[in-house]
Amino acid sequence: MKRNLFQKLGDFVLGKGFYIVLFLCVAAIGISGYYLIRTVTGGSQPSEPVTANPTVTLPDSSAQEAPSTQPPEEETPEEEPPAPAVQEDDPQPVKEPTQEEVSAQPEYKEVVYTWPVKGQVLRTFTAEALAYDPTMGDWRTHCGVDIAAEAGLKVLAAGEGQVEEVYSDPMMGTTVTVQQPDGITAVYSNLAEEVAVSVGDAVETGAVLGAVGGTAIAESGMESHLHLELLAEGNHVDPLDYLPEQS
Repeated sequence: MKRNLFQKLGDFVLGKGFYIVLFLCVAAIGISGYYLIRTVTGGSQPSEPVTANPTVTLPDSSAQEAPSTQPPEEETPEEEPPAPAVQEDDPQPVKEPTQEEVSAQPEYKEVVYTWPVKGQVLRTFTAEALAYDPTMGDWRTHCGVDIAAEAGLKVLAAGEGQVEEVYSDPMMGTTVTVQQPDGITAVYSNLAEEVAVSVGDAVETGAVLGAVGGTAIAESGMESHLHLELLAEGNHVDPLDYLPEQS
């Protein structure tokens, strides 16, 4: 009767083969343990013991400076020169007028007027409008008034003042001008050649200046009369605005 497989295996174990199998198992366990330890430790060699002080290498200070803890200084812009301070204009001292200046200034005062002669107004004042001139036979302005009066009739000062000029005008004949204290200059023309006043005389209102004549060539075509002009600051004004109403 043939022996089965299990019986043959048992005889082997009980024989010399048992010890061989046991040796192989131990060897396998040892090899496995060796590789396990290598895996855990990483297979690195034990580090050498430190026998000296460790050396720390610092960077070269000349190559790189340590960062400053101070904040960077801001660049100061160039200062512009200060603008000159604007000061208020000093008030100009009030200059007191000198005695000469005071005496040179005219002192105007009111003047009482009267008619230099009594008579009809033949030609009125027309400084802006044209009026017919019977002597020249044309139309022109008339800067005064012509008052009818007989030749030889006394001519009175219409207002007080000082005689400024006495002269013979080529067109208006013998003329006397009186500077009045109210700033008005009175001009009396067509007078007789002989007058009663001289330059510089002070005359009162109604004082005799001369007489009605016939010396004004420019108005010789009219009946006998006195030509009167009034000027305010060099400008002709209407004498009838100053003379009182005739009674």
